[in-house]
Amino acid sequence: MKKILVLEDETSIRSFVVINLKRAGYEPIEAGTGAEAFERLKENPDTRLAILDIMLPDIDGFEVCRRIRAQDPHMGIVMLTARTQEMDKVTGLMTGADDYVTKPFSPAELIARIDALSRRLGDAEQQDTGEIIQEPFKLNTRNRTLEKNGVRIKLTQVEYVIMKMFMENPGKALSREDILNTVWGRDYFGELKIVDVNIRRLRIKIEDDSTNPSYITTVWGYGYKWGF
Repeated sequence: MKKILVLEDETSIRSFVVINLKRAGYEPIEAGTGAEAFERLKENPDTRLAILDIMLPDIDGFEVCRRIRAQDPHMGIVMLTARTQEMDKVTGLMTGADDYVTKPFSPAELIARIDALSRRLGDAEQQDTGEIIQEPFKLNTRNRTLEKNGVRIKLTQVEYVIMKMFMENPGKALSREDILNTVWGRDYFGELKIVDVNIRRLRIKIEDDSTNPSYITTVWGYGYKWGF
């Protein structure tokens, strides 16, 4: 079974999530505080997925996400946000989350998001043997790494898939819908803005000046283009 960290300080919500994850074939690892989450991850180093609530009694979920992402760029992370807190969604994605689910949520929606993320992680384990080189970038599709001018850039799994899509389609305008369907899947429940936030995060990592991008350019009213 796939282990998944469930960080939620409200016992009733955590129990609800845990029950549905078990029914879907996952092995939940429970935590009620940020400190407990890190301890549980240390005890279960094979945990590949995490659900993080934002409001916690010790540190917030954003900081937990940052710390997990700093240690493990490949872990799949879903943030739980309040429906009215739009900024939380953006902040969660910018700190390294792969997706978010707004409260209140249905079990079907949560499991669908987790299943989609789990599939992406599973695809990551199917190794390729090639490289895509477009100076100054080199994308190694065997170990799923990116270098710029010979310097390694840490990417999440979502960021890697977006980069691969761009570098396989140089000069081609890709719609937000194309990117969403390829990276998150056609059955994704969420909104198109998740594409924009991830592009913003990726630009910060790869552009010389993220406010004036020269590699990932915007095609207004449509999507984005890898500028080669």
